[in-house]
Amino acid sequence: MSRKTTLRRALVGLAAGAALALAAPLAASAHVTVNPNTATPGSYATVNFRVPTESETASTVKLEVTLPTDTPLSAVLVQPVPGWTATVEKGALPAPVEVDGNTLTDAPLKIVWQADPGVGIGQDQFQIFSAVLGPVPDTGHLVLPAAQTYSDGEVVDWAATPDEVAADDTLEPAPVLYVNDAPPTGEHSHSHGTASAAPAMEDATAAAPSDSSGVALGLSIAALVVAAAGAILGALAFARRPKRG
Repeated sequence: MSRKTTLRRALVGLAAGAALALAAPLAASAHVTVNPNTATPGSYATVNFRVPTESETASTVKLEVTLPTDTPLSAVLVQPVPGWTATVEKGALPAPVEVDGNTLTDAPLKIVWQADPGVGIGQDQFQIFSAVLGPVPDTGHLVLPAAQTYSDGEVVDWAATPDEVAADDTLEPAPVLYVNDAPPTGEHSHSHGTASAAPAMEDATAAAPSDSSGVALGLSIAALVVAAAGAILGALAFARRPKRG
């Protein structure tokens, strides 16, 4: 076998290993999340809902985020996204709630992002939807269930609470904003049905999440770089080795 052939096979193997090494951490974050996932009580938090498309045949055309009614938010602002219409739906609360000395009987109940005709989040794509929520209530955490609608009519409800996910990891986890509670050290993840997991990367303008997904991805990439360097150096050393008579 020639040295060039050996080197070529080594590099092909390295590329295959790189794909496998990157696939696991990227797939691990392929559900709707809120980033950053922590906020300070009383603050007006800017959060980013990260929405990847997992379907191989349809695009994401709608996202609905349900806001809490037992610890309501009195102010919700949304950042415009080209090609999408954002609506903050307001309505009556199930019961009056005291917030900063004021009694709230109605509040924002839902944020809806609807794609314009011909627009959507395609396969292997994601979109960031930003909003300002506040004042953040003095509570443990806020569960923000999200309904993701695809162009073929399928709806994925990311609605399971952290306790529900801990008891059954097959459930679809809701985005969670942690206030006084500490975020979990691990992150539940899985793909929906037969759909393929799309890369769930951070938007360049979004704050880095405080959960472990970013750390895991960083470690995986670092390990991949080290392995790549070793494989290339080894292959080059073999290729340069003088032939024996």
